[in-house]
Amino acid sequence: MGAEAFIDIKGRKHIHLMGIGGAGMSGLALLLNSMGHCVSGCDALNTFYADKVRKEGVEISLGHHKTHLDLYSPDLIIHTSAIAQDHPELIEARKRGITVARRAEVLSLIFNSRRGVGVAGTHGKTTTSSMISLVAERAGMDPTVAIGGEISDIGCNAKLGSGEYMVAELDESDGSFEFFSPDVAVITNVDWDHIDYYPTYDSVIDAFDRYARGRKETSSLVVCAEDSGVRRLLESGNHGGAVTYGWGVEWNWGATNLRHLPGGGVEFFANRDGAHVGDISLKVSGEHNVLNALAAIAASDRMGVPFQSARTSLGDFRGAKRRLQFIGDVGGVLVYDDYGHHPREIAATMGAVCHAFPGRPVRLVFQPHRYTRTEALYRDFAGVLRNAAHIYLLPIYSADEPPIAGVSSFLIADELSAMGRSDAVVCGDFQEASELICGAARPGELVLTIGAGSIETLSKRILDGLKKKELVANVEGAAAG
Repeated sequence: MGAEAFIDIKGRKHIHLMGIGGAGMSGLALLLNSMGHCVSGCDALNTFYADKVRKEGVEISLGHHKTHLDLYSPDLIIHTSAIAQDHPELIEARKRGITVARRAEVLSLIFNSRRGVGVAGTHGKTTTSSMISLVAERAGMDPTVAIGGEISDIGCNAKLGSGEYMVAELDESDGSFEFFSPDVAVITNVDWDHIDYYPTYDSVIDAFDRYARGRKETSSLVVCAEDSGVRRLLESGNHGGAVTYGWGVEWNWGATNLRHLPGGGVEFFANRDGAHVGDISLKVSGEHNVLNALAAIAASDRMGVPFQSARTSLGDFRGAKRRLQFIGDVGGVLVYDDYGHHPREIAATMGAVCHAFPGRPVRLVFQPHRYTRTEALYRDFAGVLRNAAHIYLLPIYSADEPPIAGVSSFLIADELSAMGRSDAVVCGDFQEASELICGAARPGELVLTIGAGSIETLSKRILDGLKKKELVANVEGAAAG
């Protein structure tokens, strides 16, 4: 069993969430609100997710302040890991005897009381858990869902279902996924990330090993056997009987005959224990999404969903918010946005774009996320970014980390220069990046904004700038005519 969370939410009169505007915290707020709890929240910024929660009647204050304790009189405060333990609002709460908990502690209580399907992994968690949720929803299971991104096909990132299953994306960034004890535990991959919490790759492997061993006794473990980190877990001898998936026919679930579709999407043959069981066509692009789909098929099979039902649902899957999300097309310039913030994720996204739009030059704008990650992986970032036709770098999004001397986006730019790409542009802010891109973009190109920080607003700004440019050109053309 996983680590125990010593929190009780029964009988709580008012629950207050600090950081409610984030994808994960907003989802928990929606669940608690649907369960009948009186819920409020606060966040430093007004966000898309905060607006979603407000529409459900949850009151949200802008900013974090200890006066919220008098305003809402909570008897439980839940906070995101991004908020420091010495924040004045938390200090005052403890002085008053108010229970304080992390998101994962409370979410795990809800999860562990149901038949939980937990999706863990350094990459692909949101898409894989979204796929499983859609398959279960379409199969009539009415699952409870908690995901770190909005599912396009369901229209939310969390919902309270009446069925016995709960599908949740489990976050390894602060080790809190160890609170969860799944009936079906999925591991998409194990990579070195969240350097602020995991000082070495071995420490990441150890954490995933504890997560896998913390599942319920009668549970299933579904793993991508293609991944080197997952193979290290399996070689430990602690996880016999795991359900495997990957390329080819040597796994329990395998993909063969892959075909990338022009304009987006992939097709492949699905194989079970070496035997072809059906063809699958996905609307989402990239080889990584084939593996995500196999994970969803394997997990839903353990839930009792027939393959043909899962196959049909996955064929309708439209993706999750900010996962190579199409923003718009202006005058033949396509604009896409993606959440990738690790070199492996960027490489997967770039591969998907190149296969879906062969020959189309890519103007890639990257916002590094965290100083610690940039310091550890700047060479790897340069290695994947150099494949873009045009490269723009934004200042590092700190995610509340203090600056590290000598660590900036120029580290990546200098490494790119050493690799022969001295044309990378380091922009001072969004305005500069938008003006440069809108001024240079030509029909037939693709603009890709990528990163986990505040960059999601940039794609819309670029789209608006391109529309304005097109309007001016049309006016000037009409005048000249």
